[in-house]
Amino acid sequence: MKNKKAQKELPPHPMEALLRSERLPHIWCAGCGIGTVFGSVIAAVQKSGFDPDKTAVVSGIGCTARMAGYIRLDSFHTTHGRAIAFATGLKLARPEIKVLVISGDGDLLAIGGNHFIHAARRNIDITVICVNNLNYGMTGGQLAPSTPFGAKTTSSVSGCPEEPFNFCYLASACGSVYVARWTTLHTRRITNSITEAMQKRGFSFVEILTPCPTSFGRRNKIGTALDTLKFYHERSVILNDIDPKDAPVDFGSKIVVGKFVDTERPTFLDNYHFVCKNEIGDWPDFNGTAMPESQATK
Repeated sequence: MKNKKAQKELPPHPMEALLRSERLPHIWCAGCGIGTVFGSVIAAVQKSGFDPDKTAVVSGIGCTARMAGYIRLDSFHTTHGRAIAFATGLKLARPEIKVLVISGDGDLLAIGGNHFIHAARRNIDITVICVNNLNYGMTGGQLAPSTPFGAKTTSSVSGCPEEPFNFCYLASACGSVYVARWTTLHTRRITNSITEAMQKRGFSFVEILTPCPTSFGRRNKIGTALDTLKFYHERSVILNDIDPKDAPVDFGSKIVVGKFVDTERPTFLDNYHFVCKNEIGDWPDFNGTAMPESQATK
């Protein structure tokens, strides 16, 4: 009886307000780092100060994309590779809404790669969180654009013959105003980065490297999820404010993490309203003249 009474008097879970506990248990494998990232996402939403009633989460398809079903916000679990397209439409229709896109490396940067490139170029005011587990975990462990050279997957049984993307370099090159990368070992830094990314105006990007012990780890004989975290601890090097092209994810040498980009430029809606005011008529002949300084520095 005493134990039952003590249980009833326990305080509520600190994340209960943003957690759809009625949908638990979740579908993620034991040792998967997505749950860790999910906790950091909820903590960042709380820390950011944004009104939960004016915050939305959009995801695509995959293991990470299931976050949209577990968070107590307006959420949209969309089609494969189209999360950023949905998020763009949501942001343009409801500019006052803070929009988070949370999905995996395959969903966002393989089938969804073209949407990623152009949303960053346009500087759509959304925050994109990419949980990178180095393969297509949910659909069988196939080769992804993040799979390290030589790594084994179900569609590269002899080893990956491709060089992987440097997602942070891609985001920066396409115009992202905030770019960071961490591993699930860096839990507090993940929370702080997502908070900062949410508070930026424009396209912000946070990549998080996470264990996938069931698919990627098992096929590459990495060991348990704890072994992966130990590997991250040994190989991770924090280098803030460097050019992302010099921030490789080299599993044979070092994994560079940190905050690489934090800058300002007009968002798509800033430019759209500028054009709609007919101020663009002042530009001489559209001959490559730069945007007026007053607009470029807003």
